Amino acid sequence: MSDITNSELDRRTLLRRAAAVGLVATPAVGMLSACVGGGEDDTTDQATGTKSADNPLGIDPKAPLEIVIFDGGLGTKYATDVDTPLYNKKWPESKVAYSATQEISTTVQPRLNAGDAPDMINNSGAKMMDFGAIVAAGQAQDLTELYAAASFDIPGKTVAETLVPGTAEWGSYNGKPYALNYSYTVFGMWYNAALFEKNGWTPPATWAEFITLCDKIQAAGIVPFGYAGANAAYYMVRALLTSAGKIGTEQVLKDIDNLKPGAWTAPAVLEAAKAWGEVGKKYLDKSFLGLKHTEVQLQQNQDKVAFYPCGSWLENEQAKDTPPTFKYAVAPYPSVTASDKLPAAAMNAAAGEIYFASSKGKNPRGGMEYLRVMLSKEAATEFTKLTKSLTVVLGAADGVELSPGLTSANEALNKAGKDVFMGYLFDTWYKKLGDESLSAVNDLMFKGGDPQKFCDRMEAASQALAKDSSVQKQTRS
Repeated sequence: MSDITNSELDRRTLLRRAAAVGLVATPAVGMLSACVGGGEDDTTDQATGTKSADNPLGIDPKAPLEIVIFDGGLGTKYATDVDTPLYNKKWPESKVAYSATQEISTTVQPRLNAGDAPDMINNSGAKMMDFGAIVAAGQAQDLTELYAAASFDIPGKTVAETLVPGTAEWGSYNGKPYALNYSYTVFGMWYNAALFEKNGWTPPATWAEFITLCDKIQAAGIVPFGYAGANAAYYMVRALLTSAGKIGTEQVLKDIDNLKPGAWTAPAVLEAAKAWGEVGKKYLDKSFLGLKHTEVQLQQNQDKVAFYPCGSWLENEQAKDTPPTFKYAVAPYPSVTASDKLPAAAMNAAAGEIYFASSKGKNPRGGMEYLRVMLSKEAATEFTKLTKSLTVVLGAADGVELSPGLTSANEALNKAGKDVFMGYLFDTWYKKLGDESLSAVNDLMFKGGDPQKFCDRMEAASQALAKDSSVQKQTRS
């Protein structure tokens, strides 16, 4: 088994990344976001039981449990075929009600506001909820007890001791863990290695090589680079900001997260916006603006699109539409300038995919127990088999045969070595600012937008947010 699943990689890259993302809140504010209801004074009858060695979280073994899973790149079989059966095997008298949706905010937000929340929620996708506002409104369960509890299936270990360092911190707000970021994701430019081998194309390391290759691909009648503007603009935001981070180091992205004045108009961000804006003008099919992610991804499976910016969930998401001749592989985003401070091999990879227990649900302890099940080695191993994605559970993928895409991601991480960086958090912390970035990047890429206007627009939105006392702020160092 290669290094991505052993403790050496965990020590070498994830510990460093965890230290980088310690979160400290600014002083409390007087008004919470209006989009999330509920507060500390709300009360509801909640299921509880007696704590014991066999029941470390003190759940009610007979209490029903409701979970809602995002139906996206990871699918839902891990929940229906693995996690829920494991939960029911442990607690056979508890009935688990399950539902899946691609529109989490539409489905779950009204229930949070009404005080009728599901017990465990997978908050993800283009319509994910503003999790910072959920935490500020007291709607998310503090997971401190979960991490301190005994592991579900590893004797003598707490849950925290079975996870890659920094797992709790990645989901912390105000110094307390509220979100479980479960899936370990590698981001980059995904392509069909078989197509590239057939045409003698080599993934580029420099921007000049990238442009030259795009010309060759375009001449072959293939769209060189594409993403879906309708619901996957965040893929492009990550591509642009990854380039900015490679130009100026991850500090550029930390400044953006911290709402630092001038962060969005910094030279590294402007340089990245200029480079990607030119790609949008020359090589992007403008019809993709109105398409959804799976529609563009299908075109890639048909070898109509060469490079697609995404995370390592892509291979699993497209499994049913991927022909057997298609071989997923990932390349780092190429160096934009000759003076980039991070090397061409540098990669953006981090734990993501938010799961949380609702503090105002009927069974928050059951929600935490479901997360404890997910963090078992058995569940995490099956998750990797089903989704072709890694988890934050140490060693859970040892011995698992990796798919072509995951093998490529592993190789890319090994080449990156110490130059694997976490990326940014502003879109999770501040949904409104995240939404603005989606619109702004679509204007830049599809509508011939001006790079300086892109930076100025995002800077204005960032500083308006910084001055908004109704929004609780987060910082990272």
